Amino acid sequence: MADLALDIPSLRDKVSPEEWAVRVDLAACYRLVARYGWEDLVFTHITARVPGTQDQFLINPYGVFFDEMTASSLVKIDQQGQKLQDSPFSVNPAGFVIHSAIHAARHDVGCVMHTHTVAGEAIATCATGLLHVNQDSMQLTGQVAYHEFEGLAVDDSEKQRLVADFGDKKVLILRNHGMLTAGSSVGEAFMLMWLLEHACRVQVAALSMGQPLHGAPDVLGRIAGLVPTQQGIITPTGLGGLPFRSLMRWLDRQDSSYRN
Repeated sequence: MADLALDIPSLRDKVSPEEWAVRVDLAACYRLVARYGWEDLVFTHITARVPGTQDQFLINPYGVFFDEMTASSLVKIDQQGQKLQDSPFSVNPAGFVIHSAIHAARHDVGCVMHTHTVAGEAIATCATGLLHVNQDSMQLTGQVAYHEFEGLAVDDSEKQRLVADFGDKKVLILRNHGMLTAGSSVGEAFMLMWLLEHACRVQVAALSMGQPLHGAPDVLGRIAGLVPTQQGIITPTGLGGLPFRSLMRWLDRQDSSYRN
């Protein structure tokens, strides 16, 4: 169960229904990241744009583990990472540098996820980057961009270069650093990260065998354009599709406190 320290008054009646729905989705996303072991203590972030705004965002309270996250504990911030509402929690403005750059440049993006998993960092370190040689990575064909490592992402001057490298893609591999996905909704960003993380893990496992890798270049375009929609990962309504909603029901059966 969630830490009782996060048993704070509900914000449900103090925000719009649209914002509350995004808060619930984002809290669920944090819990799922913890469930899959993608968290890095308290040093990565998932941000979501507040519906109806261009410069208000929700972010995790700094120092709180992902498996403790609740809808009401999420902190509303501006484009500079400053709090816009009373909250007992602090935020980490430095952790918002990458997110703020993408949110400011890409108004089609409702959620940005950033991870430092072992598999993700391993692929980010490989000169080849992500190889489209397994079913998961093939679904990301044409959606992957790369950004060279410039040190810890705390310098605002890096934003312009990062945005230029990302372009209009949905997946960004931060060289020597980690992985990032951007979706129109929390559900879409999560499912893109699920595909990306699984693809990285499969590639690491395949390379460890020391055998030549077998690609399927003739079907790359067909898979990239068809399979995600069929599986409900990316939907016209931008709701994240069937997998994310199913995972939220799984969370509800385990511990629904993320909805608080």
